Amino acid sequence: MLPSNGYNPMLWNCDRQGCFNLKKRPKIELFADCLPGRIAFSDIDAVTEISGNLLFLEWKEHQNISVGQKILFERLTRLCPATVLIIEGDAELMTVESIRTAWKGKISSPQPADINQLRREIAAWKDWALANSALNQTKEIMCN
Repeated sequence: MLPSNGYNPMLWNCDRQGCFNLKKRPKIELFADCLPGRIAFSDIDAVTEISGNLLFLEWKEHQNISVGQKILFERLTRLCPATVLIIEGDAELMTVESIRTAWKGKISSPQPADINQLRREIAAWKDWALANSALNQTKEIMCN
């Protein structure tokens, strides 16, 4: 893959620069007392935007989603032009066992998948996002 097609590899070298999570990941737990109750910041693994539509990727080693993340994904996709793909698999090896989709406030059941299915899901979302600009919808709402 070439940089001209959006190829954007992580250039961090843990052997040379140390553990990325320790060196560069924000310590979001420091803000726990800024939020009410047990609400916490969520760590989302990847996000992109096309025509005002958002696609989030959340990798899990298991099919469990915390109650807080479930609420976040349901509300995010109900209130925003957003889709969340919840991938069960091994991010280090880039293996995929299942995919769930959060869209319009609903989270689907896990569907068996592999990395090629995930690539097809992302490409299908891209086609949909290009054909369904959220920016145009926002302009229509603001003008009415």
